[in-house]
Amino acid sequence: MAETLAEAVTAALRQVTDPATGRDVVSAGMVQGLAERGGHVQFSLEVPRERAAQLEPLRAAAQKAAAAVPGVLSATVVLSAHRAAAPQPATPREAARAPSGQGPMLLPEVGAIVAVASGKGGVGKSTTAVNLAVALAAQGLKVGLLDADIYGPSLPQMLGTRERPRASGQRITPLSRWGLKAMSIGFLVDEETPMIWRGPMVMGALEQMMGQVEWGALDIMIVDMPPGTGDAQLTMSQRVPLAGAVIVSTPQDVALLDARRGVRMFEKVNVPVLGLIENMSFFCCPNCNHRTDLFGHGGAKREAERLGVEFLGELPLKLAIRELADAGTPIVTARPETEEAGIYRAIAARIWDKVKAPAQAGPAIIVD
Repeated sequence: MAETLAEAVTAALRQVTDPATGRDVVSAGMVQGLAERGGHVQFSLEVPRERAAQLEPLRAAAQKAAAAVPGVLSATVVLSAHRAAAPQPATPREAARAPSGQGPMLLPEVGAIVAVASGKGGVGKSTTAVNLAVALAAQGLKVGLLDADIYGPSLPQMLGTRERPRASGQRITPLSRWGLKAMSIGFLVDEETPMIWRGPMVMGALEQMMGQVEWGALDIMIVDMPPGTGDAQLTMSQRVPLAGAVIVSTPQDVALLDARRGVRMFEKVNVPVLGLIENMSFFCCPNCNHRTDLFGHGGAKREAERLGVEFLGELPLKLAIRELADAGTPIVTARPETEEAGIYRAIAARIWDKVKAPAQAGPAIIVD
């Protein structure tokens, strides 16, 4: 019987050994979720959390072995550290924010982490996240932009770069673009490679992009979340101290229904909802500027009032926003004089006002 490509990859991985134990990664039970489609192979190496930082060379060796198998077009391997591990010492900030059993919180040097989310896809969430991040950077802030959408990463397209991040040992340097530090799984895999991963692999990839990337000290990080209320949202709420979430929706009822679920999800995991944004609020004809409410209008504002959260603003459906996003030049930086760029800047300023650390009070001076 002919050997399948997945079986051939498994056989190759039996030659990759953990130097600490002398066992190969297959017999040690490290290989999880191995999937192959059209020559593209993905799997995770499940390791003890306390050893994850030392096992990057093993991950690289497994990826190289899989990629060398005849018939494999690409191989993507992530470390997934979900086995029980010894408790790690935490800083006071981490200890105060970390959920029980989850270990110390990630991204301790980031002042505020804001998730930009949506209940459903296709509402312009990623375009909004990128423009908000660029607008924050234009205020002189140190800004990070993390693409948490493992299945459908869009930052490489929207930032206009296919550059690969540099690695030094077990650390990865994020890309710099439009005044931001940015990271996406899309920078690490081929553009057309499908990510056929189960939940633990997604969580492992997210934790690597947060814990093994040299983000440095940042004022704020914008996280472009995948649509829905799944593993990525749960991982982010448990592993980083989210300062809040921004929900993006279109005015139509079906989108607002999903946005409502998103608001309730963040409430359940104790993440404050900073507000709602109505995207594609209305259409302006590029020739005559006639306005048409293609998807209705004002639905997100009414929903925000009903849910008791702030309505942050509305953005029109305009050709320039889409064209510039597809070209990798966000409208906030490409056409800062436009009304749309001004709306993004106003929303970004409001978000920063809501999450920035309050100024420390000076010492009281008492004169007898």
